[in-house]
Amino acid sequence: MEAATKTIDPAEVAKFEAMAAEWWDPNGKFKPLHMLNPCRLDYITTQIATQFGRDLKAPRPFEGLRLLDIGCGGGLLAEPMARLGATVVGADAAPKNIPVAKLHAEQSGLTIDYRNCAAEDLAAAGERFDVVLAMEIIEHVADTQGFTNTCASLMTPGGLMVMSTLNRNPKSYMMAIFGAERVMRWLPVGTHDWSKFITPDELYGLMRGASLDPIDRKGMVFNPLGWSWSLSSRDLSVNYAAAAVKR
Repeated sequence: MEAATKTIDPAEVAKFEAMAAEWWDPNGKFKPLHMLNPCRLDYITTQIATQFGRDLKAPRPFEGLRLLDIGCGGGLLAEPMARLGATVVGADAAPKNIPVAKLHAEQSGLTIDYRNCAAEDLAAAGERFDVVLAMEIIEHVADTQGFTNTCASLMTPGGLMVMSTLNRNPKSYMMAIFGAERVMRWLPVGTHDWSKFITPDELYGLMRGASLDPIDRKGMVFNPLGWSWSLSSRDLSVNYAAAAVKR
């Protein structure tokens, strides 16, 4: 794969550059994800630091940790994890995302192992990670327990998994389906299937079914007045994240 990236012609590079610019443009079509990203990073970094006894004020607090970002997209989470010192593998089943992510990492001077593959491929290869991130992905898979089991199989003993998804209730339908897709046009209509949304208790059940111990969950709440996201211990009604440890 690396050799292939060295031999593409300039016209192809220009296409990838244009795509990369769109992925990383905070005012482009991925603006909602950029808005949410600081909130996601706050949750993820706090959970990792707590689990592994790391000081987030240190220059590279996650040095020595191997981290997997499943469904990495353009690398919005993988890059900050690499900057914090983690050895990062970014996996995405969508082939077009990988060249975009690779190019932006190279432009940013970061070394990230991006792969066009599924979690099952990594598990079959015997890969293991201290941290597994599966953010905004479980609501899109065909077999939620099977996916969670695969994620768990990729973790080292004492390893940490962080997942985020959408709760299933009338409010989440109004906010995530009607509001985000049809009113705000943040996402293409049909991006989400409300029936596949997962309640926090259901997600904890999936984690326990994969022999993981859930340790924390928090809501990610959008404030339309401040046009920003924040973490909440009480409001898990729409977007939320949860963490679990492997026994």
